Amino acid sequence: MKLAVFIHTNERQYVGALVSAHSMRRNSKHPEALDIQILHTRDFPFLAAHQGRKFKRGSEWREWRMDDLQSFTPLRFAPPEQMGFEGRAVIVDPDIFAVGDVRELLTRDMGGKAILCRKRPGKENLPGHYATSCMLLDCAKLKHWRVEQNFAELFTGERDYARWIELEYEDPATIGLFEPEWNDFDHLDEKTKLIHNTKRHTQPWKTGLPIDFVEADKFKLWSPKGWIQKVQRSLFGHYRYSGTYKPHPDPRQERLFFALLKDAMKAGVVTDAMLEAEMRANHVRHDAREVLARTPDWEELDLLGQGIRAMKTAA
Repeated sequence: MKLAVFIHTNERQYVGALVSAHSMRRNSKHPEALDIQILHTRDFPFLAAHQGRKFKRGSEWREWRMDDLQSFTPLRFAPPEQMGFEGRAVIVDPDIFAVGDVRELLTRDMGGKAILCRKRPGKENLPGHYATSCMLLDCAKLKHWRVEQNFAELFTGERDYARWIELEYEDPATIGLFEPEWNDFDHLDEKTKLIHNTKRHTQPWKTGLPIDFVEADKFKLWSPKGWIQKVQRSLFGHYRYSGTYKPHPDPRQERLFFALLKDAMKAGVVTDAMLEAEMRANHVRHDAREVLARTPDWEELDLLGQGIRAMKTAA
């Protein structure tokens, strides 16, 4: 059976995607058996073809912008076509990093489901929903996933982005749940398999950089706070009118990412010239070299007895 891991990304998160791919090989017991592919927005021209057009997202029409931090998200639905609707695929965001062996996820029993993922809990006035940032897919059962066609439907109003990205167009009977540790939201302990730095404001490699993404709607459009949010966008641009990425509240997760980046640079996956260019482009924090200098090598990383110790060898 065909098996593959896909990491979708754009220019702003490309270093994250490379480190993600490296972490999956580094922490697999059988790295030679892993087919890991990066889906980059530049290789899917239909995305750029809609630059500046309005698409439906929840309570409002948004402008599609290729320079947004998460312009890669439609590619969550690309793997079945990429696999010729055969075999299995894991798709992950570029801010997800392997602590365990992703091959265990690829080869697990799916119980006849087409999709395995986890649910994101509700918060404030928003309900919980399926998290598509990491999914295990039975590609033969997803022949209706035609990413270019489905993406185009966003701009005609036939398809809503929020409902699409939260799997509301899927038959619930075809969706199963895997354990939270396969998409651990900014949480790291001895059970973690794939850690997801999902809170964009605190991604460890972005600390200090200006915010470069459009906030999700947190309020109803007709509420006072909703109108304030809309006015702020119109007056100050698509990105937040002020603010920068903040340090991650868990310093261990920063050390984990930079230990993986350091290891990826030793392996030649990320080059010194690339890191320099990414810092100049405001894609990686400007003090990355200083952070790398104080970060232990991957083999020596011990996160204070909290249940995560870097593997000394990929056994």
